[in-house]
Amino acid sequence: MAAPMTWRRLVHSVYSPAIAGVFSRISDRFFRAQDRRRGSAMLLLAPLLAPAEPAPRHISRPTGSAGPQGSDGLCSHFRWMAEQIPAFRVPGAHIQILMSPDQFYQAMKAGIRSAQRRVVMASLYLGTGQLEQELVDCMEEALQHAKENRRSPDLKVSVLLDYTRGSRGQINSRTMLLPLLQHFTSQMRVSLYHTPDLRGLLRLLVPQRFNETIGVQHIKVYLFDDSVIISGANLSDSYFTNRQDRYVLLENCREVADFFSDLVEAVGDFSLQLQPDNSVTMQDGMVHPYKGNREDFSAAARKRIMEVVSLARVRQHQQLRRSREEEARSEEEEDTWVFPLVQMKPLGIRMDEQVTQRLLTDAGPDSTVFLTSGYFNLTRAYMRLVLETGANYHILTASPEVNGFFGAKGVAGAIPAAYIHIARQFYNRVYQLGQQERVHLHEYHRPQWTFHAKGLWYYLWGQDRPCLTLIGSPNFGYRSVHRDLEAQIAIVTENEALQSQLQEEQETLYRRSTEVSDSTFQQPNRYVKLWVKLVTPLIKNFF
Repeated sequence: MAAPMTWRRLVHSVYSPAIAGVFSRISDRFFRAQDRRRGSAMLLLAPLLAPAEPAPRHISRPTGSAGPQGSDGLCSHFRWMAEQIPAFRVPGAHIQILMSPDQFYQAMKAGIRSAQRRVVMASLYLGTGQLEQELVDCMEEALQHAKENRRSPDLKVSVLLDYTRGSRGQINSRTMLLPLLQHFTSQMRVSLYHTPDLRGLLRLLVPQRFNETIGVQHIKVYLFDDSVIISGANLSDSYFTNRQDRYVLLENCREVADFFSDLVEAVGDFSLQLQPDNSVTMQDGMVHPYKGNREDFSAAARKRIMEVVSLARVRQHQQLRRSREEEARSEEEEDTWVFPLVQMKPLGIRMDEQVTQRLLTDAGPDSTVFLTSGYFNLTRAYMRLVLETGANYHILTASPEVNGFFGAKGVAGAIPAAYIHIARQFYNRVYQLGQQERVHLHEYHRPQWTFHAKGLWYYLWGQDRPCLTLIGSPNFGYRSVHRDLEAQIAIVTENEALQSQLQEEQETLYRRSTEVSDSTFQQPNRYVKLWVKLVTPLIKNFF
């Protein structure tokens, strides 16, 4: 046993994302070759599933403005979305944009305390600090009240996290939740998603600190009965205090809440289940993510997710019929549409990618798009669409000092410099193409804070408020599209108050930014070492 352990320590001592990339590609090819010999399952809803490597859509620019509103209240400019993916019509008055980490944290605690039937939480991980413990205490209090039959005897709590990130260290997300599992076994479920791409030799060799680079559960959904928060924020103290993200609260929107509850339950069904003794098991009949056949796992998981999508389409049609019948009696106008967008490329599902590409493709000279990502790392397809379509773009990203990896040790400490290099390459390309009057790059600055916001705001010509936003977990980068499980929502609204909220959110974030210019990259803290430039292509794929 001594020789293998010595070899493993040697590998760990020289490990880098570059080695992960090599092993990942070797492992992918080996296991996929094995799986192809065993065949594959029939795919459901094929238009929403992923081909091997889709080419960007042919760019066609719309002419004129959005045009008249349809009788169903959905702006005709975006009606195509309702034809492709589930859509839920809700009153815009039920949607609140949360502006700060503290608002987000307080809304979650209030939601847990008031829940009568269900608490559903999906995140990358749960931190281990005092603020995170207070969240766990809120869940314990709600479950205890339910157990004693005082308030809500049917209350169930379901938590979905990533296996690799949630298992890191001696004290981790799992140990934080174990007391709840031990005391409320019948009311509590903790699911730990494990990517099917981390398996075999790759799983053996990649150190714990870096194994999440292969792929994770990245969905951020926090649901309390019929209300739900969609965000990009994790359950960790910095996201509750000084890490700026985006958060939207949809109150009393049952159809939307049901969709995301079903989605989290579906992912949980093909995830590892945490047991009261801190062991993990798979549900009976489910394919193991890294011990079982990869294609079998992906096909079964894909089928389960697409069942949720199909059910949502059925609910959508039922809701439309019900809305027409009740429209005359309703006191609240359903002037807003919510489109859930799911991206799970490892399972062959690419709804979010398709919708995002279409939005960027259709963004013509009559549109202005404000796009933000804490990690500026657009995929080639997205970057091509930004550079070649006619819309005006204002892209907001983190300055080096507010990058979440700023000051990190080892390879991770070079990540902010890699993003400087990526931003400079993009900036230079904008000028090479003569697009500097149309495409603008901004950097977010805020002392003692970090920046993690992502999404976009879409302004049609002649409008001073956005009518569409994308908000959720995707970063528009390679990992979001190809490696991780992601979800966000597109909100299309005619509600002026909600449009004003979105405008305020966008302007507040950009108010703390400066526009990038040539002088930005001449600053001493923008110097990028040669070795960082050389490994940047790998960092783009893994961080």
